[in-house]
Amino acid sequence: MDNNRYCVIMCGGVGSRFWPFSKTAKPKQFIDFFGTGRSLLQMAFDRLQGIVPIENIILLTNESYEPLIKEQLPEIKDNQILLEPARRNTAPCIAWAAHHIMALNPQAKLMVAPSDHLIINEEKFRQSVISAFEFIDSRDALVTMGIKPSRPETGYGYIQVGEHIEGNFSSVKTFTEKPDEDLARVFLKSGEFFWNSGMFFWSAESILKALNTFAPDVSEVFEQGKQYFGTSEEMEYINTNFEACPSISIDFAVMEKAPNVYVETVDFGWNDLGTWRSLYDHSPKNSESNVTQNCKALMFNSHNNIVAVKGDKLVVASGLEGYIVADVDDALLIVPMEEEQKIKLYVNEVKSKFGDKYL
Repeated sequence: MDNNRYCVIMCGGVGSRFWPFSKTAKPKQFIDFFGTGRSLLQMAFDRLQGIVPIENIILLTNESYEPLIKEQLPEIKDNQILLEPARRNTAPCIAWAAHHIMALNPQAKLMVAPSDHLIINEEKFRQSVISAFEFIDSRDALVTMGIKPSRPETGYGYIQVGEHIEGNFSSVKTFTEKPDEDLARVFLKSGEFFWNSGMFFWSAESILKALNTFAPDVSEVFEQGKQYFGTSEEMEYINTNFEACPSISIDFAVMEKAPNVYVETVDFGWNDLGTWRSLYDHSPKNSESNVTQNCKALMFNSHNNIVAVKGDKLVVASGLEGYIVADVDDALLIVPMEEEQKIKLYVNEVKSKFGDKYL
């Protein structure tokens, strides 16, 4: 195994579109949605076995989730967990992780992966990851994985492929963030566009150079404390300065601007499990196309619904067509599946009226 390979798993998100199952105290990456005994985070960790040394896996999260990580991943040592003092989107997180790893190993090659994705074909995934690491071994390249789209999805970003380089790798022509349905249909029909998976590969040197060039307001915060990374003073510096970073994604900060961006087009059964519909799509269904997530439900005259209830409560429903019914603790959500992209707005409304009590 190549000791220069590292993986940064980002696991600090709240996952508000999966409310009320995903709450601030225990967001979706820490939940076992499929009854396998492994949470989404644990599954993400498991997929890296044999590709990246365990000691080279870095978890990026916030302080409140450290106990959950230690409980679910006892193999991870304290020095492999980076605790963000504030939420500042992905660019500052990645900048910190890259500086941290660069101080440990200047030859480091990084994979950046979310903690809440579902991968169906893990062997194909492993092959694609190894190919991406090999691609950046000899290039100053920023690589993202592009997923072949199966529908005109409006909740994902899209990547337009450019010139073919080799194998499944091409240059990137354009990025488009969450198009409307008409444009998404055009993208799907063209065959030139792929979903942006949010998985990235680059050397520590390449991403730090790109951040310095295209996101100097992010880069400057970390460059000023360069001497502290990899030392006992690193965390003190981060706690004092991290909050000064602008909140910006790595896509907007770097990927949409840099000239050395490439995409590896892959097809290994990917889903970001960002919404209730995505969970519905990947769950077993009964003869009426209803999904019941580890709960008791009697559905009459009802089709194409997902019902998820915590505890021993029985759900009896009639006349539902394409609905999400999710009940946990002190919150019950009932919305049409077609409104799933609005759940985040509904959660914001809950916060404005009731504070954090139900979040």
